[in-house]
Amino acid sequence: MAKPASYGFRDLMNDVHLWLGLASSIILFLVCLSGTILTFEHEIKDATRETMTVNVGAEKRDVADLFHQVESQEGTVTGFTLPAADDEPYRFSVQDPTQRRGRIVLADPYTGAVQGEGPSSADGFLLRMFRLHRWLLLDSAVGRPIVGVATIIFMLLAVSGIIIWFPKKLRWKYIKQGFKIKTSAGWKRINHDLHNTLGFYACLLIVVMGLTGLCWSFDGYREGLSAVIGAKVFDRSGPAFETGGGAQVKDISPEGALAVARSTFPGEGEWSVNLPSERNAFFSVRKYAAESWSPVTYDQVFIGRSGEVLAINRFSDKSLGERIASLIKPLHTGEIFGTFSKVLYFLACLIATSLPVTGTIIWTNKLNKKRRRAMN
Repeated sequence: MAKPASYGFRDLMNDVHLWLGLASSIILFLVCLSGTILTFEHEIKDATRETMTVNVGAEKRDVADLFHQVESQEGTVTGFTLPAADDEPYRFSVQDPTQRRGRIVLADPYTGAVQGEGPSSADGFLLRMFRLHRWLLLDSAVGRPIVGVATIIFMLLAVSGIIIWFPKKLRWKYIKQGFKIKTSAGWKRINHDLHNTLGFYACLLIVVMGLTGLCWSFDGYREGLSAVIGAKVFDRSGPAFETGGGAQVKDISPEGALAVARSTFPGEGEWSVNLPSERNAFFSVRKYAAESWSPVTYDQVFIGRSGEVLAINRFSDKSLGERIASLIKPLHTGEIFGTFSKVLYFLACLIATSLPVTGTIIWTNKLNKKRRRAMN
């Protein structure tokens, strides 16, 4: 009498991988597909909206002239951005009572031409992709936890998949087979390799996207992560300063605040200036340094109305926890290293989108095989 096969850890991982994958396949497919599209959201918007062609000349116009020109033509300016590239327009944020976030006005730094930034023809589509990715097109109170649970399942699938990826006999001649797709084999083997091999290559980024994505799904997770790293994730609260000055002190101009910021952070880069408001009675200036290792990291200086430096926040001076907290979003979206990391994230999301499909095909093939055996 044959001895029954024992049920081991590998068998458990196989079952966990199979049944969790089947149960969540449709949701994961939709979340990953929308995430793949959203990887290049900004690029899609830029490609589908009317842009301003900058006529590069010998000398740029003074920022103060452009600022006052935009205010006189378009309305109250609440902030502006000066890009690092010479062939890109300046961007001015203009207060608009009909829009919560106002609107953007572009200005040619050489000719002084001004035009409003029009909407992208892809705005509606990308908004649906965003709602699909975050809430499955449901009410956020319903869809957000569903996506969160699916994200946890996907990370479990990634971990169990890595365990299954390793062959039973840990020898190099067996391990190296998991690094390649045998294109000369039949379609079933190719489908298996697409699931097994591509899943291995995308596993690390899938886990990173999952760990960061949970910050949007569960408040408790976000608060727990904040406690672990010692810095608040998604901290949108502004600093509070005791600003001096009175009626006899003249307010510094926006270009004056920019000059203070330039002296604080010398060197080339992109500058973003937020003007004082009813909520914050100071200038907030960010510099995205051209020599930075990441295009999303920045140094920031807060400047009082009379021109005094209230606080300086250098990214290099932040604690490890503060750096992690500030990079949660770019770590999730792939913006952390610019175009290079976006391409990697796009490929990883594309693979992640295919995994529920190839996995379901593998399961169907095994099920059909068992049925044929039972019939014989």
